[in-house]
Amino acid sequence: MARSYELVATVRDRVGKGAARALRRENKIPAVIYGAGKPALPIALPSKEIFLKLHAGGFLTTIAVIDTGSEKIRVIPRDYQLDPVRDTLVHVDFLRVSADSHIVVEVPVHFTGEEGSPGLKRGGVLNIVSHTVSLNVGADAIPEALTVDVSGLDIGDSVHLSQLTLPAGAHAETHGEDLTIATIVAPAVLADEEPAAEETPSA
Repeated sequence: MARSYELVATVRDRVGKGAARALRRENKIPAVIYGAGKPALPIALPSKEIFLKLHAGGFLTTIAVIDTGSEKIRVIPRDYQLDPVRDTLVHVDFLRVSADSHIVVEVPVHFTGEEGSPGLKRGGVLNIVSHTVSLNVGADAIPEALTVDVSGLDIGDSVHLSQLTLPAGAHAETHGEDLTIATIVAPAVLADEEPAAEETPSA
C-alpha cells in the first residue's frame, strides 16, 4: 500500500485570482478540499512542502492527512496545476476519503526479471504498451505500483492485464478489455535480416 503523509494547512477566508497571487507571494499554494457531500474547503499549503511531495513520486496515488488546526482531513490529491512558463505548482485539488472509500487512480506499472527473459537475452526489446493501469480500488489499498515479471518471456510473448495481481477488491477500469501491458519484440536488425536470410542464392 502507498505510504501516507501529513500537511499543515490554513483555511483561506478569501478566494479568487487576486487572493491566490497574494498567497504565492507568501510562499503558499492555494488548494481546495471537496467531496463526501460537504462544502468545498479552500486552504493554503506551504509551497516548499507540497512541492517536495509532488516530486517525490506517487503524488496522485498517496493518501494525505491535512491538518487545518481545527480538524484533520484524510484526502487524496485529484489534480494540480503548474505555471505554464515557470513550471511551478500553482493549485491543488484534494478529495476527501474515508476507510471505505473506493476511488479510481492511475497506478504505475513496474517491470522486473529482465535478466531472466530469453527474448531480451537474444537482443529483443521490452515494448511497454501501458505505463499505468486505471484501478478502482479502496482508498486504504492503493498500491504504489503493479509489478510485472518478464522473466521467461521470449520474443513475441506478451503480458496482459489479466495476468497482473491486483489488490483485494480492486478492479481495472477497462470496459472488459484485457489490455496488453507489454510485449517482447524482435530487434530491428533481426527483423530486417530475416527476409534476406530466406532468399535463395542465385547460381
